[in-house]
Amino acid sequence: MSAVHKHPIPAAIADNALINRQQYETMYRQSVEDPDTFWRQQGKAVDWITPYQKVKNTSFAPGNVSIRWFEDGTLNLSANCLDRHLAERGEQTAILWESDSGEETQTITYRQLHQRVCRFANVLKSLGLKQGDVVAIYMPMVPETAVAMLACARLGLIHSVIFAGFSPEAIAGRIIDSNARLVITADEGLRAGKTIPLKKNVDDALANPSVNSVEHTIVFQRTRGAIAWHPNRDLWWHELLERAEDDCPPVELSAEAPLFILYTSGSTGKPKGVLHTTGGYLVYATLTFKYVFDYHDGDIYWCTADMGWVTGHSYALYGPLSNGAVTLLFEGVLTSPEPNRMAKIVDKYQVNILYTAPTAIRSLMAQGDLAIEGTCRDSLRIMGSVGEPINPEAWEWYYYTIGNGKCPIVDTWWQTETGGFMLTPLPGVTELKAGSATKPFFGVKPALVDNDGKILDGACEGNLVITDSWPGQARTLFGDHDRFEQTYFSSFKNFYFSGDGARRDEDGDYWITGRVDDVLNVSGHRLGTAEIESALVSHPKIAEAAVVGIAHYIKGQAIYAYITLNHGEQPSDELYDEVIKWVRKEIGPIATPDILHWTQTLPKTRSGKIMRRILRKIADGDTSNLGDTSTLADPGVVEKLLQEKASMKAAS
Repeated sequence: MSAVHKHPIPAAIADNALINRQQYETMYRQSVEDPDTFWRQQGKAVDWITPYQKVKNTSFAPGNVSIRWFEDGTLNLSANCLDRHLAERGEQTAILWESDSGEETQTITYRQLHQRVCRFANVLKSLGLKQGDVVAIYMPMVPETAVAMLACARLGLIHSVIFAGFSPEAIAGRIIDSNARLVITADEGLRAGKTIPLKKNVDDALANPSVNSVEHTIVFQRTRGAIAWHPNRDLWWHELLERAEDDCPPVELSAEAPLFILYTSGSTGKPKGVLHTTGGYLVYATLTFKYVFDYHDGDIYWCTADMGWVTGHSYALYGPLSNGAVTLLFEGVLTSPEPNRMAKIVDKYQVNILYTAPTAIRSLMAQGDLAIEGTCRDSLRIMGSVGEPINPEAWEWYYYTIGNGKCPIVDTWWQTETGGFMLTPLPGVTELKAGSATKPFFGVKPALVDNDGKILDGACEGNLVITDSWPGQARTLFGDHDRFEQTYFSSFKNFYFSGDGARRDEDGDYWITGRVDDVLNVSGHRLGTAEIESALVSHPKIAEAAVVGIAHYIKGQAIYAYITLNHGEQPSDELYDEVIKWVRKEIGPIATPDILHWTQTLPKTRSGKIMRRILRKIADGDTSNLGDTSTLADPGVVEKLLQEKASMKAAS
């Protein structure tokens, strides 16, 4: 292993941090040794309508996985993000927004946001939606997306935000699974100067004969581009708001009332609808935001994530607003129209806390000094990283070039299923190590286990599990609790299995080593290999496909697809392009294979199982140790694959 780059806590941070190392150790010890007492106190960080008496009621036991926190309390998330701030900070900025071009901006106060949310909640009520109904949201990064989410939470509607890069087929699958009654979208989106046909994608999704739950589509007018209109189904956002009242009391909801569904890729093909509930999630998002970003009143905070991912939910919207923070939302791309766009936005808004992804950092790093040209970024105090492990070289570049060598980097490890941060440095607590997620957050009990489930002690490497529940934990998979238990609790009994591997060093700090299951991490997006393979083999000319991930300098992992064609079909440049377009249509641009490897056969055992280990090695160009190949039905297949590799081309 290469030398570890260590960075002490800057004195300016240590002197003003919310907690120091001694306080962290005391609080962490109580959080894992006496979680009831710890969370009974910390739960008071949010406002309750009916205070809770019960705190933790959880089980990871086989056949009895059950997760409930604060279950007899009642509250409203929207009221916690808006109403409770009106008396003291009603005129304070809640949301700053910058458009893709930068020519449009908005500054929205807490009072203005409250009014917008109340009016839109009344729109939703007027359509007959009731508590527990699902609303699908397929929107660009505009303030109206936040308004729609908060309005759903105000009424106890379950929102299901679908990333605006997903295809009509992916949208349809999520609507069918969730039984959504309403879709909220825009005429078009804008990204790096290009328009995205959001309404058309929704129309195509709703044309799927299996989609039969949707009653209406609300359309926000973003570009005024020409769109098809279905008068019995489609409604204009602005026309509905004109008729809506300003007052809408928040609905009293159980702590365990469902809040949102987010679909995330699994290893078995069909995306999983991860379900989060209201009370525990909000407590956890509130607390993690406050301590991990060391948020002080008046700080300008910018999370660059899209609202279609859990990072957008927890740390662009709910965590910041619950804390009364100023959150910046950006519609565009961090390197468009110029490589220094991100740095210019930091200076323009005097951003104090910046939270972005390793993929973005590496793409900026590739631009060299152009990424910071004409900017100073002196306002930055804390920086963060999210979505995938960050390599030490990118960490160091981020630290010195973007942060001027003075901003602690909180390298956060967490998942859609965890709701909030699990392993992370704390600015006033943790000596930083480039590339390490360091220590667990309060209430998180990580462990490393071998493949038999035996807990490993000391410095070691293994499968990363969590041995007890935390408030932000997902409760189930929507409509499929058996799959929830099978996916997360069957590999290692009585533990939550993250699907990631990790290493723990001599200091007890954790280093995430990546997925150990058949899930890829491409630009911070989780994609199941089975999902991509399913899309490939649905092409009429493809007989079989196997997908693996390979290292990619910018994206972390790239998608490498081995493809066997039907008898009589031949590879061609035209077919190559056709297959690429096919996958983009079936799933979306984020699932586009980087490399197609035409092959006549795949390495299979005599029982018919594909040996993916060998495919990964060949894709990576590492043939020094292919391991035991004695179980292959055709031992000569490896040599054939190596010969084929020389003639393939990279996808553009």
